[in-house]
Amino acid sequence: MNKYAFYLLSVFLLFGCIHHKTNSMIKVKFYISTSDPVADDEYIYISGNHENLGNWQGDGIELNRNDDYNWNATILLPAGYETEYKFTRGSWDNEAISIDCIIPANHTAIAARKDIIRIKIDNWKDECNSKSAVITGMVQYHRSVKSQHLENNRDVIVWLPPDYNEESSNYPVLYMHDGQNIVDQSTSFLGADWMVDEVATELIEDNKMSKIIVVGVYNTNSRTAEYSPIHLGRAYTQFLIEELKPFIDKNYRTLTGPENTAIAGSSMGGIISFHIAWEHPDVFGMSACMSPAFMIDDNEIVKRVKSYSGIKKPVKFYIDNGTIGLEKQFDASMNEIIRLLKNMGYEENVDLMVYIDEGAEHNEIAWSKRVHMPLLYFFGLDLINPFPGYSD
Repeated sequence: MNKYAFYLLSVFLLFGCIHHKTNSMIKVKFYISTSDPVADDEYIYISGNHENLGNWQGDGIELNRNDDYNWNATILLPAGYETEYKFTRGSWDNEAISIDCIIPANHTAIAARKDIIRIKIDNWKDECNSKSAVITGMVQYHRSVKSQHLENNRDVIVWLPPDYNEESSNYPVLYMHDGQNIVDQSTSFLGADWMVDEVATELIEDNKMSKIIVVGVYNTNSRTAEYSPIHLGRAYTQFLIEELKPFIDKNYRTLTGPENTAIAGSSMGGIISFHIAWEHPDVFGMSACMSPAFMIDDNEIVKRVKSYSGIKKPVKFYIDNGTIGLEKQFDASMNEIIRLLKNMGYEENVDLMVYIDEGAEHNEIAWSKRVHMPLLYFFGLDLINPFPGYSD
């Protein structure tokens, strides 16, 4: 056999072995226990990132019932495969969550010889939601609000400050995107809300913040497009300015000027919050961009700010970010926006607040832990220290 033929044979054998190894299957045994019994007419399912785990379907792979507390399954997975999975009782509305009603990260494991995985389920999302705490303060709902600018109707929730009905004052207004996530964990995407109701109530009662009205605009199936300025974002902006704000000002006691009107959101909501204040500073004089995904749409909003040659906009910007996972991907575009704003004349702690939350991830839990900061920055009563009671 010549050297060339030997080389080809060696390559074939090598890759053949690798191919065989990659596709060898391992039996992974799952043993699941629950803190509370599962009803006779219900089942537990595993779902994860492989077809043998249900490809993330809510009712992925049904487990075998030993009794009302114990379940098992044996699942074939590729050797060395990095498995991510969760458990449900048939849909993501009743997935397994932690004992304190927080949705956990995915379980992870790498399939290896004679794998045995034991998991205890402490709680279920639907059961936590049924026991969820009552919203702090008074809220009013406006269901299925229509718009001439947008195809989808949406709910709007209005949180009113303490003693609203006993007073005659007018109040500043904070408009927030993803409204179902801001005060009610039973409607929140991940089962944990921003706790704006509790945080605002505490700050107001401690005389650290002015009384405000919070307007939460629920998102729709078109969330990504509506929060993107180059897609439906401009139409969404028209809905807020031309339709929703006049309705709120007519039906509630509001202070209507830009110096008393703020807008806030996270991730894509951070983008649209920046866009709305940037393009309409005569309406919104304050904008909170939490974990903003400025790099979306090929950095369109960064390029727009970079090409701007006018005078500084009369807007106070709050911009923050975490440092874990998806948050790190936002760093470059966010830092560029901050650099451009400073070059334009914005000063930190005057009309620009920047905060990096070390160790924070990209979720409602993280945002709830720092939502007090834009509240105090925009509406705080301590003009010398805008963050009374807060320290790094």
